[in-house]
Amino acid sequence: MERIGAKIAVIGGGTGSFTLLQNLKHYTTHISALVNMADDGGSTGMLRDELGALPPGDVRQCLVALSESEKVRDLFTYRFEEGSMKGHALGNLFLSGLEKMTGNFAEAVETAGEVLNIVGEVHPITLDPVTLVWEKADGSRVRGEFQIGDMDFEGEHYPNLMLEPQSSVNPAARQAIMDADIVVIAPGNLYTSLAPALIVPGVSDALRQTTAKKVYVCNLVTKPGQTDGFKVHDFAAEVERLGNFNLDYVLFNNQPPRAELLEKYARDGEYAVEWDKETLKKQHYHYRGGKFISDEMTATNQSSADPIAAVRSYIRHDSDAVARQLMRIYFA
Repeated sequence: MERIGAKIAVIGGGTGSFTLLQNLKHYTTHISALVNMADDGGSTGMLRDELGALPPGDVRQCLVALSESEKVRDLFTYRFEEGSMKGHALGNLFLSGLEKMTGNFAEAVETAGEVLNIVGEVHPITLDPVTLVWEKADGSRVRGEFQIGDMDFEGEHYPNLMLEPQSSVNPAARQAIMDADIVVIAPGNLYTSLAPALIVPGVSDALRQTTAKKVYVCNLVTKPGQTDGFKVHDFAAEVERLGNFNLDYVLFNNQPPRAELLEKYARDGEYAVEWDKETLKKQHYHYRGGKFISDEMTATNQSSADPIAAVRSYIRHDSDAVARQLMRIYFA
């Protein structure tokens, strides 16, 4: 497959970015993965607490997704299963070790990219040690991406999210947005994967100023207590509110998942995202529905050495179908 010269910046973190980047790299070498830096769960959370390191987990996932070296990729996803290192992914330790050695997380990410022989670049969206904060309607605050991710927003449809302490956009991430032909807001948890990237000061300005086409790839399922009843236009509206910019395109899946998959999700209060064509027609952005759902029940092309990453979700995007649609938008 011949790669073209499209410059694409992908904003997000976690599984959504990982899945999309895996196939997008087959279409262009000019990829910039811009990664949310508020993760504080699992191995990443331990490294933040114990070493004062910046969160390596989502960065590692994006590096692995763009890697062209299978053996090194498997090494970075290997997760220790016993002893004092239990739960740690080796790639997380590698990134945190480089950061402590050099005193520069951006340099650590660049070096890891060289080791993994990645296509494109990976940039933290900010280089400041930030914590995601939800300020509730009563004025109380909940701190931490991991904790917020499992909370019921109790009917607050437009949660007030912020980052502490004061932060600023990584200049390399800002430049990637400005240079891009397409900026993609990847699928992912709206409030704990996308919001921590979109609300970084300086990101909104870049998104408003860039000449790139701005595309949101809508989630496949809702999240109980946070996006219950959200349709495609609701997700898109929240992305625009959080990032304070206007989208040009919204891509969404219009093919229902298999009944057995829907049943699995329904048990946890998660339901397939629906769309309202008449409402979409009234929006300022273009919308494109398609079969963007994978026929696979679990993640593909991930090392069994990382069981957490391998079975994180049953319903997944068909990232090749999404990538092909992005190429069509590039040529439009």
